[in-house]
Amino acid sequence: MTEAPQFLDRTDTSPVPHAPTTPTDQDGAVRYGLPYRLELPETLDVPVIFASPHSGSLYPDEMQSALCVPLQTLRRTEDAFVDKLFADVPGKGAMLLAARYARSVADLNRDPRELDPDMFVDGPPRACGLPTARVEAGLGCLPRVAARGERIYGRRLSRAEGEARLTGIHDVYHQFLATELSQLAERHGRAFLIDCHSMPSIQPGRRNLADIVLGDRFGSSCDPRLTGRIERAFRARGLSVARNAPYAGGYTTRRYGRPKRDLHAVQIEINRGLYMDEHAVAVASGFDHVQQLISEVVEEILLVAGQIGPR
Repeated sequence: MTEAPQFLDRTDTSPVPHAPTTPTDQDGAVRYGLPYRLELPETLDVPVIFASPHSGSLYPDEMQSALCVPLQTLRRTEDAFVDKLFADVPGKGAMLLAARYARSVADLNRDPRELDPDMFVDGPPRACGLPTARVEAGLGCLPRVAARGERIYGRRLSRAEGEARLTGIHDVYHQFLATELSQLAERHGRAFLIDCHSMPSIQPGRRNLADIVLGDRFGSSCDPRLTGRIERAFRARGLSVARNAPYAGGYTTRRYGRPKRDLHAVQIEINRGLYMDEHAVAVASGFDHVQQLISEVVEEILLVAGQIGPR
């Protein structure tokens, strides 16, 4: 049996935890524990799920043994503390879904076919899609580089390792999310997904990055009334907001955003410089203020989601 991984309290300064793993089948694949944490409200008032797919911080033993970069380097790729910024969501009547494993283990906001076949000693675990700029840059579903292009592994992975991560982490997370959204839509006539992320405050070639970037696939994934209300809510609280640049929404937004079917998805990117020390991966003095601001914006999101009826 795989030991259940422990949660990381990011207000603590203790070492980053890892997820003990045990080979469980004939081809050496490793089975993972539940890859997400779900927090439910006492009463589900509106058909909205807030998801944080990149705030996980668990690194399996078999991965750590293959690293050629310090673990802290990988931690800087996490959307650290985003799940905590949205901690008030269940108390306001909506679901909060948060990843447990780090995005360097398996990126939940990538298509599972975005794989680099050269990463594997005995071939990729699944059929690869057409090469994309992300895969060529090393940022596929199973990343091979860290935040600044540092090579993550000192060896190539096995097909079994890759398939275990895709099956046990990526597939399980998205099967759950797809099922929950479908059930909400069936029950309420519509469903909303708010995909919550963070972004580095400094990016090469970009100046004056906004505080908030909203991604709705250029209007194709979400009712414009919801996207507009979110933008106004942040602006009313003194934050700058951009839409779809440099982030228009990833795999999750593209997969689930189907407004014509009353399924809406919008991505929120929060500038990390507002609330954390990005190098140390630690909360900064602005965290409590941003958390309160997020709590207020969540209330407005739930209000407008409750007002948008089925088509």
